[in-house]
Amino acid sequence: MSRKRHVKEKTEKAIAEDEASKVSGLTTNETLPAQTFDEYQCSGNVKIDFHELCTLLNIKDIPAVSTKLLVSSTTEKETEDNQSQINAASFWSKPCLQVELENENQLSAKSIKISGWKVDEQIARVLQKMFPSLSQLHSLQFWQARLTDQMVSSLMSTISLWSNLRAVMLEGNPLPQHSYHLLLSEDSTLTHVSLRNNRIGDEGARLVGSALSTPRSANKNLLSLNLAFNSIGDAGAAHIAHGLRLNRALLFLSLSNNQIGDSGAAHLAAILDKFALTHDEVVERRKLLLQGMQSSSFRVDSVQTPADQLPSVSSSTSSSISKGESKGTSKKKEASKKEEKLATNKENPKASKKSSDVKVAQSKGGKPGAKEKQPSAQEDHSTVSQYEQGAESVETVHPLLDKSVQHRDGEFFLPGNTTLTSLNLAGNRITERSLPLFLKSLEMRGEGGGLLRLCLQRNHFPPECESYVSITKLMALSDPLKQNSCEHTEEEAGQGE
Repeated sequence: MSRKRHVKEKTEKAIAEDEASKVSGLTTNETLPAQTFDEYQCSGNVKIDFHELCTLLNIKDIPAVSTKLLVSSTTEKETEDNQSQINAASFWSKPCLQVELENENQLSAKSIKISGWKVDEQIARVLQKMFPSLSQLHSLQFWQARLTDQMVSSLMSTISLWSNLRAVMLEGNPLPQHSYHLLLSEDSTLTHVSLRNNRIGDEGARLVGSALSTPRSANKNLLSLNLAFNSIGDAGAAHIAHGLRLNRALLFLSLSNNQIGDSGAAHLAAILDKFALTHDEVVERRKLLLQGMQSSSFRVDSVQTPADQLPSVSSSTSSSISKGESKGTSKKKEASKKEEKLATNKENPKASKKSSDVKVAQSKGGKPGAKEKQPSAQEDHSTVSQYEQGAESVETVHPLLDKSVQHRDGEFFLPGNTTLTSLNLAGNRITERSLPLFLKSLEMRGEGGGLLRLCLQRNHFPPECESYVSITKLMALSDPLKQNSCEHTEEEAGQGE
C-alpha cells in the first residue's frame, strides 16, 4: 500500500509542476531566471535586458527604454532632430535609453543614445554587461551623460567585443584625465568619433595627437574626428598637426570653434606640404629598413632547399653554392651588428654620441664628417627597394618608407599628408597672415590627393582679402559637391554647446 501511495504522490507532483510550467511559460528542461546580476545572460533585447539587469542591482528609478525604427531618409532625420529639440526639456526630466532598430525585430538594435541625464556607476555597469550581446550595434552616443574617466576606460575594454560598432559620439562630457584618446588607440576599430563640447584643451589635444600617430604607432581605422567647441589653442593645434604627420587614415577633421590662431594654423598647413623628418622619425625609419632587410633575408633562406636534400652536384657547383651561402651569412651578420649597435645607442646615448651625431646629422641640418660615410639618397632609396621586395606580405607600407621620401641638404623630406580631404577651422582666431601658407599647400597638391574642402569662415580676417579669395576659388574647383556646406554643418554643432 505504501508503495502505491508513493507512486500516486509522485504522479500528482509531476502534474502540479506541469501545470505551473504552463502558467510561467517554462518547461521542466528550462533553467530558472538568474538570481544574481553576474548570472544573468543577456538576450540582445535591450528593453528586457536593461530592465532585468537594473532590477537585479536594486535600482529604484529605472530609466525607460524607447525603441523606434532606424531613420533612413535624411529629410526625415532632420525633421525628427528639430522636433526632438523642441521637446528636449521634457526628455531631460525623464531619463530614457533611446534605441534605434534596423527592423521590427527587437534584437536588431543599431544605435543607442543617452541624452541629458547622468549615467551613474550602476547604470554604467548595466550597459557594460549588456553591450557585448548587441551584435548589430553600429552607433553609440552619450550627450551630457556626465561619464567619468573610469567609465570611458571600461567602455573601451568591451568595444573589442562588438564586431559592428563603428561610431561613438561622446559630447558634452568633460573628463578630468582627458581619457578621450582611448577611443583612438591603435587597435581601435572605430571609424567615426565625435568629441564636441568636452573642454579638451591643449593637454587633451596632446593625447589625441599622440593617438593619431607617433613614429612607432598610428591609428589605421579612424576616418572622421570632430573636435569642435573644445577650447583648443595654438599648442593643441600643433599637437594635432604632429599626429597627422604619419597618420594615413583620417579623412575628415573638424577643429571649428576653438581658439586656434596663426601659430597653430601654421603647424596644420605645414603637414599638408612636404616636411622634414625629425630625429626620432629618422631613427625609426632606419629601424624599419633594417627589419625589412632581415625579413627579406629570412624569406629567401626559408624557401631554399636544404643541402641534404639536394642531388649530387659537381665540385664547381658545390663551391659556388658554398660561396653564396657564405655571402648570405655575412650579410645577416652585418645586419645583426647594425641592429645591436642601434640597441646599444638607445641604451647608452653618451657612448654613441659621436656616431649618432654623424649618422643622424641630416635631421639637424649638419654636414657629414670627412671620415664617416653618410648614406646618400640613392643608397637610401635602394634600401627601401630591398625592403619592398622582401616584404610583399605587408598590407600597408609605413609612411616613413614612402618611395617619395627625398634626401636634400642633409635632411629627409616626406610628402605631406594627402589623405586628409576635409579640414574645418571655422570660428577660430586665424588672421590673414597665415592664409598664404594654406594657399601654398593647396597650390602644391598633386594627383595623389589632398584637401578637397577647407573651411575658414568666421575667423579674424576680412572675407575679401586676396589669399582667402584665392583659397575659396581653389576649393570651389576641387569640392565634389561644388559648394561649401561646412559652415552649415558646424552651426548645427553649436546647438549642443
